Order: sequence, then structure tokens, then C-alpha cells
Amino acid sequence: MTNPAEPVDPFLPSPLHDLMFGHIHSAALRAVVVHRIPDHLSEGPRTAEDLASRTGTDAGALRRVLRLLASRGLFLEDDRGAFRLEEDGQPLRTDVPGSQHAGVVMITDPMFARSAPRLQDTLHTGQPSFDLVYGMPFFEHLQKSPEDRATFDSGMAAFSGAEDELVAQSYAFPADALVIDVGGGRGGLLGAVLSQEPSLAGVLFDQSATVAEHVLDRPGLTGRWRTEGGDFFTAVPSGGDFYLLKHILHDWNDEDGLRILGSIRRAADTGARLLVVDSVLPGNSAPHPALELDIVMLMALKGRERTAAEFESLLDRAGFRLQRILPTPGLPAIIEAVAV
Repeated sequence: MTNPAEPVDPFLPSPLHDLMFGHIHSAALRAVVVHRIPDHLSEGPRTAEDLASRTGTDAGALRRVLRLLASRGLFLEDDRGAFRLEEDGQPLRTDVPGSQHAGVVMITDPMFARSAPRLQDTLHTGQPSFDLVYGMPFFEHLQKSPEDRATFDSGMAAFSGAEDELVAQSYAFPADALVIDVGGGRGGLLGAVLSQEPSLAGVLFDQSATVAEHVLDRPGLTGRWRTEGGDFFTAVPSGGDFYLLKHILHDWNDEDGLRILGSIRRAADTGARLLVVDSVLPGNSAPHPALELDIVMLMALKGRERTAAEFESLLDRAGFRLQRILPTPGLPAIIEAVAV
């Protein structure tokens, strides 16, 4: 065990080093993604000079950035100085299934990058640092900035798209049920659910501008769905056998979460099922992939990731009884509750 009194070189590889220089790695990642360098490596290795001529970038600067990312396993530099895209870097391409290009662009966007250094103020005030930087809450800013809203919607679609099929395949919906996806975005999850059982019908509910860009016009779904615009804090469509709530509650604190759940409970008949699709944190400090998301919620919104006990308490207060928590092959779990 290292004696704390002994000097430690912070530039040598260590957990401290990785944390201290984390913003450098994310900036490098954003730089190559914005310039679509991974797309130009889809057919094989290219030198920095070749890539620079194709992308209008500086060859010397590009090589240095790629060299850093190669040290993290996303690229590999060969003996002749050409870079190839490694397996872990393939999702950075825009032309592959499950592309994370838009997700990387969103997470490294100034909306979050400018908020992160002010996390120190959040520790003092308990309020989102985003509000301090932009002078308004996150979703209010998105309403006033179409460009940032497009970045956010595309990024969330990239993240959610990879999960939708996994979630849909992890729950057995009964025949002839009506599934209402509350805050369902463009309908990726609802489409995946409807594809699992041909007798299901669905309603995609979200803000009018969002559902207008739905992705439900696809083979096998014709005539089985409709869209409805509205505000889930006020009211949601009634009569559903199942209500879906994917990555919604984690955006909000308990007070606002209860308002959303209250709208659903008023619309749902007793016995209707609510499926909350969110990550479930362990009840301790064990490593978990949603811990980073929890800090994003802390600095950008008033939301949080929750433990199983916290979900159970929140659902109980809203008139739902927790039935079970089903794991999926992805990050989120399916928290099943019944209206009582």
C-alpha cells in the first residue's frame, strides 16, 4: 500500500489521472466525431494527412488527437502512421446500426460541457448548474433554442434506439392490450413493443412538436397506433392497459415525478399496469453505469437516478404498488407497478 506521505506523480496512469484529464478525452472525442473522422475510416486505415485532406482539418493536430484516442482503444495507429477504427470505435460512425454519433455530440455539447465546471456551485446551492450558466431551466432552454433541441432529441434517439428492442423483448405483453407511451418521444419504444405482438394497439403521447416527428410509419404497424400531443404534468390519455414511462422519471425530482405519476393514475383504471423503464441503482456505492447519468441529472436538471426502495416509495405515494423489477440486457430495468 502506498504511503500517503510519499510523492505521487499525477501524470502517471492512475484513477486520479483519468478523472483529472477526463474533460480532455471527451473534448478529443467530440472533435473527431464532429468532423466525422470515423466515417472516413469505414473502408480501412488512413493517415492523418489523408484524413485531413478529406475533412478540412489540420493533419498535425488531427494526428495528435487520434493518438490520444488510440491510447483509449478507439483507434489503432499502424507502423506506417495510418489510423484504423477499432471495434470499440465503430459506434462513432454515422452509417452503422446503433450509431452513437449523435449521442456523443449531445453529451459533449456545450449545454453539458459548460455546466460541468459549475458543479461546484451545485454542491453549494443544490440547484442545477445548467440554470446558473444559461439563466433558465434545461427544458425551458430547449424550447427557446431549436438547434439545441434538435441536438438533444437526436442524441436521446441514439441512446434510446439501442435500448428499445432490448426493453420490448424483455416484457411479455398480453394480446389485445392498449399500450400508452407517456413522454414517448418519436415512438421508438412503442414501435418496438407493437412489433412484438401483432394484436397490440398503442398511443404515442408527448409534446405536439415531438410526436409530429414520429417514426411509427413502418411495416406491420399500420392502423395500430395514434399520436396525441399534450403535457404529462396536466393529463395523459385514459383507458390504457399498460402505461410506459421510459427515461422520464429520472429527469425530475420526487415532487415533479409525483405530478407525472398522478396524471397517469388519474387516467388509468384500477389494475392497469405501469412500466417504468429506468436504471435502478444499487443501495450502496458499488460501481454502476448509471452513476454518471446521476451526475448529469444533478447538474442539468432536478432529476436523479433511483434505487429500488426509492422507486417503491415514489410509486406507492402516487397510487401504484410495485410488483417486480425485471432486468434487461441493457442499462435500464423494467419496474412494473399496478394501479391500486
